[in-house]
Amino acid sequence: MKIGIIGSGAVAQALGLGFVGRGHEAKLGSRSPEKLEGWLSEAGRGASAGTMEEAATFGELLVLACKGTETESAIEAAGPEHLRGKVLIDVTNPLVPSDEGLPRLAYGPADSGGEVVQRALPDTRVVKTLNIVNNSQMVDPEAEGGPPTMLVAGDDAEAKRQVAGILDDFGWEDVVDIGGIEASRELESLCVLWVRYALPNDARHAVFRLLR
Repeated sequence: MKIGIIGSGAVAQALGLGFVGRGHEAKLGSRSPEKLEGWLSEAGRGASAGTMEEAATFGELLVLACKGTETESAIEAAGPEHLRGKVLIDVTNPLVPSDEGLPRLAYGPADSGGEVVQRALPDTRVVKTLNIVNNSQMVDPEAEGGPPTMLVAGDDAEAKRQVAGILDDFGWEDVVDIGGIEASRELESLCVLWVRYALPNDARHAVFRLLR
């Protein structure tokens, strides 16, 4: 499958490696694609880079992996018409600084970054997931005490099933559907909770597990 990743930072690069490593083609979309030579060399065959518009056009399935407070500008750069009808995995978190020194959410409690993306792309099937772990754990997660849980939210049931299959391929044995795109509010709050634990305790490997 051809995967277009809108973004080119650490998260985008980690996911790109994951897709390429599983036999997909992945194109990172960047405002400065010429700076991605190192990633292209590491990723090898199946990896490419271009503008955000080129990545959006390339992808049969898309990933939004830009800065969480810049999703609307990234969508504009990618061209909303190139995202129409496709599944878009939104892994972003709209974090902004706070006086405490730890980030807070730019939206909420009655809104979320995932909902902002879905409103900007009404004809795109947005699925929120993978935003509750560090990029080093997004593919082939490892944790003591059993397999971690990944949560997904979105309005399109078939899109969520497709994304759940990708997550399973990425090593997530336990994937839980928590409802419509409005559940992004809780997912993004979980990111803040993760930050509150992981950063002070130097535990960037931390993951969540749902016991039932």
